[in-house]
Amino acid sequence: MIDLNSDLGEGFGAWRMGDDAALLDIVTSANIACGFHAGDPSIMRRTCEMAVARGVRIGAHVSYRDLAGFGRRAMAVPPSELTDECLYQIGALDAFARAAGDRVRYVKPHGALYHSASVDRAVAEAVVASMSAFGGLSLLGLPGSQLEQAAVAAGIAFHAEGFADRAYTAAGSLVSRSEPGSVLEPESALAQAVSIAVDRVTRDRDGNAVPVPARSLCVHGDSPGAVAMARSIREALSAKGIELRAFA
Repeated sequence: MIDLNSDLGEGFGAWRMGDDAALLDIVTSANIACGFHAGDPSIMRRTCEMAVARGVRIGAHVSYRDLAGFGRRAMAVPPSELTDECLYQIGALDAFARAAGDRVRYVKPHGALYHSASVDRAVAEAVVASMSAFGGLSLLGLPGSQLEQAAVAAGIAFHAEGFADRAYTAAGSLVSRSEPGSVLEPESALAQAVSIAVDRVTRDRDGNAVPVPARSLCVHGDSPGAVAMARSIREALSAKGIELRAFA
């Protein structure tokens, strides 16, 4: 059994990214942008409505306040301010989720915040503090990270995430998007997804085994051919007898 998640609702105004409706027919959990890296109120509302209609779990995809950089630039934000910004985003998305008939069930940081919180305990604790203040949420993140340790220390359920379409380092982190080959082609992504789901392991770029004890697999909504990739992954996992089920 494994969850399949995707980062969705990442348009803004007249600008659109990805095919949210198609992906919501495939995934079991949706990490929905909350307005800081993408996702205006109307997009948040529509994405929540589509998710609820399909029985897909809603997660808050919280980010640094960085619309211009799509949340992929590291920012020096004081921990107390970062906690407030994450809580603000969770609350905003939860309003739309409840209006659609459900609620926000988990948090997954986006982009630079995901990476910062994975290695910086102060950043991780700031994110976790926002979740503690809101209550009733679980956390999706990189296994073995500072984010996992902070969640466990705060008594928050943590679910380890693996990535179908991103290359791994030997240390189990993601290869930077600035490096060639950091985003996998569909065929390689399919093989990696099956390896993680079945054997809880993948390979780094040198061919070394990298443990990935994932409860959820991510297919990025902005990856080339994301819909076809997600569909092929779901079909391959089902063929292996692996049930797709939301973790939250």
